[in-house]
Amino acid sequence: MDTATLLKSLKVTSVWFDTEKVYFDLTDGKTIGSPLSWFPKLNKASDSQRQNWRLVVGGYGVHWEEIDEDLSAEGMLLYNPPRKP
Repeated sequence: MDTATLLKSLKVTSVWFDTEKVYFDLTDGKTIGSPLSWFPKLNKASDSQRQNWRLVVGGYGVHWEEIDEDLSAEGMLLYNPPRKP
Protein backbone atom coordinates (compact mmCIF):
# COMPACT_ATOMS: atom_id res chain seq x y z
CA MET A 1 0.00 0.00 0.00
CA ASP A 2 1.42 3.39 -0.92
CA THR A 3 1.56 6.29 1.53
CA ALA A 4 -1.30 8.25 -0.07
CA THR A 5 -3.61 5.23 0.17
CA LEU A 6 -2.57 4.58 3.75
CA LEU A 7 -3.21 8.19 4.77
CA LYS A 8 -6.65 8.19 3.13
CA SER A 9 -7.56 5.14 5.23
CA LEU A 10 -6.79 7.08 8.43
CA LYS A 11 -9.79 9.41 8.11
CA VAL A 12 -12.05 9.18 11.15
CA THR A 13 -15.81 8.71 10.80
CA SER A 14 -16.80 8.32 14.45
CA VAL A 15 -15.42 8.23 17.98
CA TRP A 16 -16.55 6.05 20.87
CA PHE A 17 -15.38 4.90 24.28
CA ASP A 18 -15.57 2.00 26.65
CA THR A 19 -14.38 2.07 30.25
CA GLU A 20 -10.70 1.79 29.31
CA LYS A 21 -10.19 2.90 25.70
CA VAL A 22 -10.99 5.52 23.08
CA TYR A 23 -11.86 4.15 19.63
CA PHE A 24 -11.88 5.68 16.16
CA ASP A 25 -13.92 4.14 13.35
CA LEU A 26 -12.13 4.81 10.05
CA THR A 27 -13.35 5.31 6.49
CA ASP A 28 -11.85 1.97 5.43
CA GLY A 29 -14.10 0.12 7.90
CA LYS A 30 -11.40 -0.54 10.47
CA THR A 31 -11.58 0.47 14.12
CA ILE A 32 -8.53 1.43 16.14
CA GLY A 33 -8.33 2.03 19.88
CA SER A 34 -5.89 3.23 22.49
CA PRO A 35 -5.96 3.21 26.30
CA LEU A 36 -7.50 6.31 27.86
CA SER A 37 -4.56 6.34 30.27
CA TRP A 38 -2.39 7.55 27.37
CA PHE A 39 -4.48 10.71 27.13
CA PRO A 40 -4.89 12.26 30.61
CA LYS A 41 -7.37 14.95 29.51
CA LEU A 42 -9.71 12.37 27.98
CA ASN A 43 -9.17 10.00 30.88
CA LYS A 44 -10.30 12.66 33.37
CA ALA A 45 -13.14 13.99 31.19
CA SER A 46 -16.79 13.31 31.94
CA ASP A 47 -18.88 11.20 29.56
CA SER A 48 -20.55 14.39 28.37
CA GLN A 49 -17.20 16.04 27.64
CA ARG A 50 -15.97 12.93 25.80
CA GLN A 51 -19.05 12.91 23.57
CA ASN A 52 -18.57 16.57 22.63
CA TRP A 53 -16.05 16.03 19.81
CA ARG A 54 -15.80 17.23 16.23
CA LEU A 55 -13.79 16.18 13.21
CA VAL A 56 -11.04 18.59 12.10
CA VAL A 57 -8.45 18.69 9.33
CA GLY A 58 -10.81 17.08 6.84
CA GLY A 59 -11.50 14.10 9.10
CA TYR A 60 -7.87 13.32 9.90
CA GLY A 61 -8.17 14.77 13.40
CA VAL A 62 -10.61 14.89 16.30
CA HIS A 63 -10.97 17.88 18.61
CA TRP A 64 -12.58 18.17 22.05
CA GLU A 65 -13.15 21.90 22.63
CA GLU A 66 -14.13 21.71 26.31
CA ILE A 67 -10.97 19.88 27.36
CA ASP A 68 -8.65 21.29 24.68
CA GLU A 69 -7.59 17.87 23.34
CA ASP A 70 -6.69 16.89 19.79
CA LEU A 71 -6.00 13.38 18.47
CA SER A 72 -5.53 11.81 15.06
CA ALA A 73 -5.68 8.22 13.89
CA GLU A 74 -2.07 8.52 12.75
CA GLY A 75 -1.06 9.80 16.18
CA MET A 76 -2.89 6.96 17.92
CA LEU A 77 -1.12 4.40 15.76
CA LEU A 78 2.34 5.93 16.14
CA TYR A 79 2.17 6.96 19.82
CA ASN A 80 4.70 5.19 21.99
CA PRO A 81 3.92 5.88 25.65
CA PRO A 82 6.82 6.17 28.06
CA ARG A 83 7.63 2.94 29.83
CA LYS A 84 7.36 2.87 33.59
CA PRO A 85 10.59 1.88 35.37
